[in-house]
Order: sequence, then C-alpha cells, then structure tokens
Amino acid sequence: MHGDDACRGSDAKGRPPVTAYINRIATAVPPNDVHSSFVRFARTLFSDERSRVLFGRMADKAQISHRFSVLAPSVEVGGASIDAGRFYLRGSFPTTADRMRLYEKHAPELAAQAVSGLDLGTTARRITHVIVTSCTGFSAPGIDLALVERFGLDPSVERTTIGFMGCYAAINALKLARHIVRSAPEARVLVVNVELCTLHLQEAVAMDQMLSFLLFGDGCAAAVVSAEPTGLALDRLHAVVVPGTRELITWNIRDLGFEMFLSGRVPGAIDRGLKAAAGAILDGAAPGEIDLWAVHPGGRSVLDAVEHALELGPDALAASRDVLARFGNMSSASIMFVLQSLVADARPGMRGCAMSFGPGLTAETMLFHTD
Repeated sequence: MHGDDACRGSDAKGRPPVTAYINRIATAVPPNDVHSSFVRFARTLFSDERSRVLFGRMADKAQISHRFSVLAPSVEVGGASIDAGRFYLRGSFPTTADRMRLYEKHAPELAAQAVSGLDLGTTARRITHVIVTSCTGFSAPGIDLALVERFGLDPSVERTTIGFMGCYAAINALKLARHIVRSAPEARVLVVNVELCTLHLQEAVAMDQMLSFLLFGDGCAAAVVSAEPTGLALDRLHAVVVPGTRELITWNIRDLGFEMFLSGRVPGAIDRGLKAAAGAILDGAAPGEIDLWAVHPGGRSVLDAVEHALELGPDALAASRDVLARFGNMSSASIMFVLQSLVADARPGMRGCAMSFGPGLTAETMLFHTD
C-alpha cells in the first residue's frame, strides 16, 4: 500500500501546497445502443435451453439497460454477422490488426466529441499538458497529437499516454495531473479517457466469458485539471494492492484481439481489501463522514461489494449504479462519468471519495472536496 501524503504541511520554503482541481468534465458515447441486441445474440450461442435461460437471468441481474458501441448492431440476431458492418462474422472473428484499424478510425473522433463538450474555445491555447488513457487500442501518432491538431492546442504542449492500466487508469491520470499542477501552478492539464471496449469481443461460448462481455461498452471522458479554484479539489490519492489476487483480472494482447479474464472472485477480493484498508483509504475518516461516493461501476456485484465492505447506505452509490445502468462498464472512462454526475448536485463543503479497480487486483482511490 502507499499513499500520496505530500499535500500535508508546507513546501521547503514554507509556502502552502498548491491545490489541484478538476474544473470541468465532459463525456461522450457512440450513437449505437447495442446492449439488448447483444443479449439476444449471446443467447443464440448456447446450444442448450438451460444455458440460454441462465444467461438471460444473469443479464437481468446485471442491472444494465444500455451500452454503446462504434459498431452498429445487426438487425438479424441469428444471422451470420453480429454487427451491421460485418466486422464480427460467426466463425471468422477479426484479427488484432483489424480491430486496431477501427480503433485508429473511431477513437480520435470519440475523444474529440468529449473534448468539444468542454467548450475550450480560445482557452485551448492555455492547455499545457495532455494526458490520454486507453487500454483498448494503441497507435502512433495517436489520440494525443490528433487532439492538439483538432483543437488548436499549442504545438509545444506536453503529451503523455497512459496505456493498458484498465479501469483504474483515469485516477492514475488525475494523480499525474495533480502532480503537474502542484509542481507548476500555471499548468492546465487536459485529461482524456477513451475506451472502445466493444472492439474486443471474442467468439466464445463459456458462460463466464459471455457474462464479462455483457458488461462493457464504449465511452470517453475529458476533463481540465488546474489550480483554478473551481470544481472538485483533489486532496489525497492512495493505492491498495490486495494480496494474492494477481490473476483475478488479466488483460492480454493476443492474435485475435485483447483478451480479458475477470474472475468471479473479484467482488469478494474487493470486499476483503477494502475492509482491511478502509482507514488508509479514507485518511482516518469514517465512511459516514464521506458525502459523495464515486465508485467505478465495474458491475453490480462490484458495487455491492464496496457497499458491503464500507457499510454504506442504500443510496450512497446511486450515481455509480445509474452510470452502470445507462452505459455499462466503459473501463477507464466510467469513473469520470460518475464524477460528472456528482458534480451536478454537489454543494460547497462536501467531502468525496472516488475509487476504481483494475489488474493487480489494485484499488486506486482519491479523496476530494467541493469548495
């Protein structure tokens, strides 16, 4: 375990530390709602009625109503292709190269859609740093340079890509942005989290794999982090690695796409890990002292585990459950959707805790407050 406690006290010259703020958050999803069509398609993969019924029951329990994709669903559920563009053909799923070509086409556009929502206007030239997170695709020149060109950012802007960290990458990006602002108070950091999870569907009939695919959708979030005292103040960040859980979440690049393994033991590991580390995560505060909870909506069972471990009230994770229902799990972008929702209703003086989970099993957490 380790925590970011540099915010305490003053610097070497006796000056109070600079506070970094998430000033604005904007989000975007592709136009194609694929959740219901995927559920119907998945049922056709099982040869026996018992499995089809079980999958349907589990899909209902997932508490997801919508997920979005850059791929339009096929109108023929039982046809040869899963999507209208015939990208996923039964018996002939695309290679990793095919998937990356679509990523290179669609990821920059979705990222630009989210950044447009920030309404940077003439302030775009004041952006000093760009941080992009993604675990669903790679290309160079990449999304970072595409955004510089698209929005007229200063060509000398510093660019960083955080890749393959999974669902907790957004908090790592905010951590880096906070470090930048605290070391250079004039900095304005553009943070972009873009994920095209639906490009990595695998042709599988195992129940656990299909239930994993049931969770994920495409989405993007963009945010500005600076020392300007508006929005959410970033107080403290902390990381927890739960012992003995290295193999519970894996994400590997193979010939036919990126292969995820998500163990059914993850919720139990989260429950145990949070109970053991709650004091460090909350910096000594009791869960009841936290007004705003932004928990990564990795799935209903993940949210249930956090609720149980921290003994939270039934409405504490309402924002996370709402994002799960409306968008599914969008990997790194998801936590920013939750934070965006919380900001809309937050009152001055509220304390909050954000947390995301990823390979390791690692929990990345962030304490924040509203001024």
